[in-house]
Amino acid sequence: MQWLTRHPVIALLISFVAVFALASGGQRLSFTNDYEVFFGEQNPQLQAFQQLQETYTKNDNILIMLEPSGGDVFTPETLKAVLDLTEQAWQTPYSTRVDSLSNFQYTYAEEDDLIVTDLIEDPDSIDDAQMQQLREIALAQPLLVNRLLSPSADVTGLNITFELPNADPFAESSEIMAYIDATLADIEQRYPSIKTAKTGVVVMNKAFPEASFKDMSTLIPAAFLVILIGFLLFTRNIWGTVASLIVMIMSIAAAMGTAGWMGIVLTPPSASAPTLILTLAVADCVHFLVTMFQQMRAGSDKLAAIRESIRLNFNPIFLTSLTTSIGFLSMNFSDSPPFRDLGTITAIGVMYAFFLSIFFLPALMALLPVKVKARVSNKSTLMDRFANFVLRSHRFLFWSVGLLIIGLIAMLPRNELNDVFVNYFDETLPFRAETDLITEKLSGMYFVDYSLDSKEESGINQPEYLQQLEAFENWLTEQPEVLHVNAMSEVFRRLNKNMHADDQSYYRIPESRDLAAQYLLMYEMSLPYGLDLNNQLNIDKSATRLTASLQTISTKQMIAFEKRVADWMETNTPQLKSEGSSPTVMFSHISKRNILSMLSGTTIALVLISVVLIIALRSLKFGLLSLIPNLVPAGMAFGLWAITVGQIGLAVSVVVAMTLGIVVDDTIHFLSKYLRARREQGMNTEDAIRYAFNTVGVALLITTVILTAGFMILAQSTFLVNANMGLLTAITICIALFVDFLFLPPLLMRIDRDDQSESAPLPSASAA
Repeated sequence: MQWLTRHPVIALLISFVAVFALASGGQRLSFTNDYEVFFGEQNPQLQAFQQLQETYTKNDNILIMLEPSGGDVFTPETLKAVLDLTEQAWQTPYSTRVDSLSNFQYTYAEEDDLIVTDLIEDPDSIDDAQMQQLREIALAQPLLVNRLLSPSADVTGLNITFELPNADPFAESSEIMAYIDATLADIEQRYPSIKTAKTGVVVMNKAFPEASFKDMSTLIPAAFLVILIGFLLFTRNIWGTVASLIVMIMSIAAAMGTAGWMGIVLTPPSASAPTLILTLAVADCVHFLVTMFQQMRAGSDKLAAIRESIRLNFNPIFLTSLTTSIGFLSMNFSDSPPFRDLGTITAIGVMYAFFLSIFFLPALMALLPVKVKARVSNKSTLMDRFANFVLRSHRFLFWSVGLLIIGLIAMLPRNELNDVFVNYFDETLPFRAETDLITEKLSGMYFVDYSLDSKEESGINQPEYLQQLEAFENWLTEQPEVLHVNAMSEVFRRLNKNMHADDQSYYRIPESRDLAAQYLLMYEMSLPYGLDLNNQLNIDKSATRLTASLQTISTKQMIAFEKRVADWMETNTPQLKSEGSSPTVMFSHISKRNILSMLSGTTIALVLISVVLIIALRSLKFGLLSLIPNLVPAGMAFGLWAITVGQIGLAVSVVVAMTLGIVVDDTIHFLSKYLRARREQGMNTEDAIRYAFNTVGVALLITTVILTAGFMILAQSTFLVNANMGLLTAITICIALFVDFLFLPPLLMRIDRDDQSESAPLPSASAA
């Protein structure tokens, strides 16, 4: 302490050099936009999805919707636009397949020949009668309607499939989207009566960094502004505010640079780390500066006030930083890697903020021309009155707040595990708006793939297999969530009809294996390059892929749908029983898996924090007592969430671990000041509570307001995962102060009466 105030310039130079070395790792940071990063390598749903994509072609896609202003797709202009867009779509980087109304492989019989041709070839040569016939043909194709053509024929779609090398996912998707955006702009310019919209996996991947960059460009500056204004209003000291700003910037720079050195790849959740770090870093600054200003108002000179503030706050700030870091590090138990990275980066940033607040900040304040008017008393009149109110009403507060705690925690079971992953994106983002529009008018981006295995080579030609496949297709079509089913059974029905002179009575599964094999061979040989059946058949034709396109449904509905499918297959097609695979399925299970994985992480964090508190407070009784104000806020917050929202998703599942370390801060500061008064100054219980309120009450109020403001800024994120995480964390922090101010003192009045006073002396170097 003496060295810092005597050699502040050296301390500043050491700090700047250390931070610069750490921050230089920031140039190694990169951003990934692959949705698969949300799932750990051992995630069973991810493994099943990857295995299915290895068996068949990948289904990373972009679905483009064309909407003519006249409300009718079957006009020469619209069909010509579809044809032009289809031709341009084949030139999209990394594209392997383009499916549209124009290149749909229409089959019909011509004597003994099977004719396979594009549905639309020359729109300008089609007269009205032919156009009507074309409409009827298209609307009679199950593989088109509700997939690439709406039932009322007012919109049509074009689907592009990609095979991405994944050497640089961000650059690849950016290249694709740049081409698509330019192409659609060209189409809309040349065909002014047509509006376009796009969705799909590739578009979603691009939306992830867009949401993050938007947040980083708006939320981080907003958080800085709100926190600094709040800090300035509370402390009324410009130099303290400036110094705190420098600490926050340096903490963020060092933490993000360290993430770069560690090889962490940023994702939308981990990209919110700077907002969390700056919010948490300011709390350390508040405690140091408030105590420093109190000492100066009491008559101490600046350097003496700095030394006393370090003496009083070193241990509490260290303990709060340590427990906060433990809470965030417990997020490494998460089943979702982006939340592990978020926890790691934030924990590192919190410890850097501790170092800077007790080493860099005192040195800087020693050099700055800080002036504080001395006062006769250093007690807070506001806190005096509030402490007296709490002491007078301690019985009423104990029972009323206690009942409120029990009541809110009792609401916990009303929360449901539920999420809608498309709704992770705010409606202001183009991806969300266009996806909602396409789902409403054409088809959804939700889908589930089933690999149905006959368990023998070319077994898909067996009539028994095809009949079971058809039964599954028909049953799925009847389900309320399902918009469209793409199955090979439809291809075989159509070919059977074609090869019987287009007799509608033969629109059924072929009666023999040889016929089915012959039809399939003829059909495959007639297909043009790029439109083969590799996306539906495996190499030895022992299995086919069936794809069910779904409405935008919640995870709860998705899991219920999965169970219904499994039950039906167990009863009706046990030989073909298969689990569905898709991003929809993966996101539907991640919330539950994350909560289960976080239970162990949170438990370990709780044990570690409890041990730290018992050792730091040198009291088993007070260490165990601290568990109440540490655990209760999260329980109350989730109870309030159950009443107001009622649904827990991916983001909310990590809030307990996040807030556990944060809410401990208030308890540590209050109890440490309380025990200092009891042990060092021999105060009775009531006076010790007054002392705690007077010495740390204002700081706790300021930090709570600032922390809440910071997390409420995060709650404005366009990425719902971050928004919900920020909102629930802000609620938890507010409740933590409520409990520490209105329930902890009455609790102390009951369990630490004067006749039970702990008289063990506290060494003067040990902070409270």
